Amino acid sequence: MRLAVGSIYELTDDKLEFARQMGVKDVILHVPIHPSLYNGPGYYEFMPLIKIKTKIESYGLRLHAIENIPRKWYMNVMLGREGRDEEIENFCKTLENMGRAGIPILGYNFMPMGVWRTCDDTPWRGARVTSFDYELVEDAPAPYGVIDDKQMWDNFKYFMKRVLPVAEEANVKLALHPDDPPVPSLAGVARIFRSVEAFKRLIKLFPSDYVGIEFCQGTFSEMGIDVIEAIRYFGSRKKIFYVHFRDVRGNPYKFHETFVDDGQTDMLEAMKAYKEVGYTGVFIDDHVPRLPGDTEWGHKSHAYACGYIKALIKAVNALG
Repeated sequence: MRLAVGSIYELTDDKLEFARQMGVKDVILHVPIHPSLYNGPGYYEFMPLIKIKTKIESYGLRLHAIENIPRKWYMNVMLGREGRDEEIENFCKTLENMGRAGIPILGYNFMPMGVWRTCDDTPWRGARVTSFDYELVEDAPAPYGVIDDKQMWDNFKYFMKRVLPVAEEANVKLALHPDDPPVPSLAGVARIFRSVEAFKRLIKLFPSDYVGIEFCQGTFSEMGIDVIEAIRYFGSRKKIFYVHFRDVRGNPYKFHETFVDDGQTDMLEAMKAYKEVGYTGVFIDDHVPRLPGDTEWGHKSHAYACGYIKALIKAVNALG
């Protein structure tokens, strides 16, 4: 088990130097916004991936995963609309180019409406965090009409049946993020990856070593389930490809995010569970609170969360 630095939307020398100062060895790059990637032809091209990877390696770090592609590149796939076959073909090109570049994991999601929060400025322990209240958005407009669970599952299966063989051939693992918030639907569109049962269905439908979970511990906490048991279930089956080590207080319909050390999950017990199941991957902090006087990216808050995670890893490893 080891710490990685994540939540990096823009790869800068400052952030890479910061990662090195913290003793981190791995980087997870979130939706790379280098113009040659984001504004490309609908997929990540090989040479820009190589340049990003070598830049990271020049700091003595490793590019462990790319997290997400621009949602606009596969909206027709998720919504089951005309044009999805071309988008799937482009998704496969991303996988092939990542494989050629030696980037082992692609984190992705299947939520057309994205991550929702109803407030980005909720006070918490002298900082500001995000929060969600379903009552405020239950009557939100439905720009894509009503898409139910069955339609979304059909769209997902159509997608996976085509991309999984390419991922296996390219040697790139597909790490699926749960729907955040994990409510049944938002703006008319079903959110199918909102429960432990949904992820059990995922790994049953596609029993491949290349199908697993971007285990966002905060989103699983939002589900109101036993997070420790979920870690044991999926971790023992080697289905946790990497971890967002964060927490919340609340339930799927009303919650707010917290510091890493004061949510509703016993984080020490969570770390023990990862150790117990033989998890050898990385942890990143995620959705960190905004502290007064911090940088736009949040260097202070990231440092606090990363130090806490690193200490937990060391403590659990010391237990043997």
